[in-house]
Amino acid sequence: MMIPLGTVLQQSKAIVEGGLTPQSTSELLKLFDVAFSESLLQNARIYSDTLPVGAHIHPYSEEQRLLHFVWDVFDKTPYSLLVELSIPLRRILAGKLFNHCGRNFLCESGVSFNYGHQISVGDDVFFNRGVFIDSKGGVTIGDSVCLTENVTIFTHGHSESDHRERVYSPVTIERYAKIYSGAIILPGVTIGEQGIVTGGSIVTKDVVSNSVVAGVPAKVIRERTSDGGSGEALNHIWLDDGIFQDEPPSTPPVLS
Repeated sequence: MMIPLGTVLQQSKAIVEGGLTPQSTSELLKLFDVAFSESLLQNARIYSDTLPVGAHIHPYSEEQRLLHFVWDVFDKTPYSLLVELSIPLRRILAGKLFNHCGRNFLCESGVSFNYGHQISVGDDVFFNRGVFIDSKGGVTIGDSVCLTENVTIFTHGHSESDHRERVYSPVTIERYAKIYSGAIILPGVTIGEQGIVTGGSIVTKDVVSNSVVAGVPAKVIRERTSDGGSGEALNHIWLDDGIFQDEPPSTPPVLS
């Protein structure tokens, strides 16, 4: 008999928040009709384990490795097509995978990244399909930012004379910025608050707040049209009627 999706989500949350081990990961994947034995998961390695930054600079813990494994495996199951399950589940996983994940995180299918613990996102952030984040150098994304389809962020580069020489540079995207389809953000770039990167642009330099950039390389073409509004007045509501953006802000403790 099929388990109701609400029950699947509740059981998934309990397993993830209890801390992933090879045994509990095997149990979690069974909820999505995927069979991986505990013994196989004990020895499993993923691609990022083979990269120098993973081996020496920001290595995974066992739990982080398993969280990445679950993220990628789930995306290959039919369950990933059911938004009432997939969006809340990715939010649960990101809460453990990312260095920080704010409330109302929205993530579509096909989103990938190599070091979740090098990513910090604020409240009401949306990743659309096909986003790739190379987070080796660190990525910080502010509140109410949208990365649309197939946006790519890079945080490292290689020497032309010696490929083993690498430079890691963080990327920062400030509040209420929007990065449109197919744009590429290169290492060390900061996208200023309420900035807009148009589709297909390659951003090699910082983007000034409230500006719109376009082209290869991206250049400022004008100021953002905001009709005098800013922040919440820009209505960065990503899906119909704000679905999945209904988690209330956390209440600070009352000090006596």
